[in-house]
Amino acid sequence: MRLATIQTADGPRAAVLHGLYCVDLQATDPRLPASVRRLLELGPPGLELAREAARRADAVKHEASRVRFLPPVTDPRKIICIGLNYRDHAAESGAPIPRDPVLFSKYATALIGHDAAIVLPSVSNEVDYEAELVVVIGKGGRHLSAEQAKGHVAGYTVGHDVSARDWQLKKDGKQWMVGKTFDTFAPCGPVLVTADEVHDPHNLGIRLRLNGQTMQDSSTKQMIFPVWDIVSYLSKVFTLEPGDLVYTGTPPGVGMARKPPLFLKPGDVCEVEIDGLGVLRNPVVQG
Repeated sequence: MRLATIQTADGPRAAVLHGLYCVDLQATDPRLPASVRRLLELGPPGLELAREAARRADAVKHEASRVRFLPPVTDPRKIICIGLNYRDHAAESGAPIPRDPVLFSKYATALIGHDAAIVLPSVSNEVDYEAELVVVIGKGGRHLSAEQAKGHVAGYTVGHDVSARDWQLKKDGKQWMVGKTFDTFAPCGPVLVTADEVHDPHNLGIRLRLNGQTMQDSSTKQMIFPVWDIVSYLSKVFTLEPGDLVYTGTPPGVGMARKPPLFLKPGDVCEVEIDGLGVLRNPVVQG
């Protein structure tokens, strides 16, 4: 199932992308919430109700080509990110292979959806692109084993970890979180593909195109820390909750590692594509 949050005349609504249409779940079945996060909190029974709603002959539908896609989860309680999780990317960054996941966070004010603009801050001149697989937590928990973690993942979506390198790497102490969480620096979407439709999250092609030119082209099988190990590790630090987003790292080919470096500029268009999950497109504008 492909879950989404779409903008409607009645506000943001949880939806299922079904063929050429998005089914407004709450308008179709009032038992269902308007929020994808709230839907995930209902667990498997809620997802089954969503599947049934999407199949109904009287479902309330919107043409997918005409709707505005918001981030699939618009109100996550946490956005956790993993740094240096692809061996080749660590190498191109001049960093040693990490022994434990490198963690930082973004704030919800950084979230934007498909086709929304990435805004270049006036205080940064080195804004970079990073294609990423995003894990969406479906079931809360703490102190999970890697095996248990599999049952706590709701699904996956396409993400873009936009990064102000001058703030991330050139400030005293290297301010990873600050450089990563400017407003609009967490594009996500357009849909959340439920885990039952993703056979192996560790064997997905992942690409980023900048103005149509492929800049990153790899596979999630190159990740240092697999999804289940990441979720398990995080659960030992804090309680995971439905709707939490986990950005799992980027493959090689980022702008700062190129010679000469290549940073985003106004008028650029970024497209992140992950096999089976879709394409996330975002134009770039100057703030």
